[in-house]
Amino acid sequence: TLLRMVVLSIALPCSTWAGPYQVCFTPQQNCTGLIVQQIDAAKKHIWVQAYSFTSYPIGDALVRAEERGVEVNVILDKSNFEPGAHTSAYYLIRHGIKVWDDNQLNIAHNKVMIFDGSTVETGSFNYTKAAQDENAENVLIIHDPDLAQAYLANWQQRQKESILKLQNL
Repeated sequence: TLLRMVVLSIALPCSTWAGPYQVCFTPQQNCTGLIVQQIDAAKKHIWVQAYSFTSYPIGDALVRAEERGVEVNVILDKSNFEPGAHTSAYYLIRHGIKVWDDNQLNIAHNKVMIFDGSTVETGSFNYTKAAQDENAENVLIIHDPDLAQAYLANWQQRQKESILKLQNL
């Protein structure tokens, strides 16, 4: 049952438990590490939607994925492109990752990754150091192709309404 899976995942380090669902809670568990594991396991595609993105380990993992031939596409909230914003947006762009600015809404508050069209990572966890070290956050990873397709359809809709950011460096 789902309750049994949740109890098991709390009792075990989140990075070692596998099944149709994985859960992780900060600050007591390494949710950044769990997300990096998912990125490292991706074979073909990673689609990302994020509100705040400043996590070096997650950004580096996405760059490694792109370098090994995984297609990585990222949609970020407009706050990531404001002058003086301390964000991973331009780091990703400089490393060949396509990044869109979701600037049509007040806040693009999604925190989602879709892996290979079959797995979804979501929850309250922003891709930041503070989410890992300072906040009470949650990550839910669901291995379900049908759910992944629903999230991907939403990603594609947001992408149509967003602006591709290009930067010549």
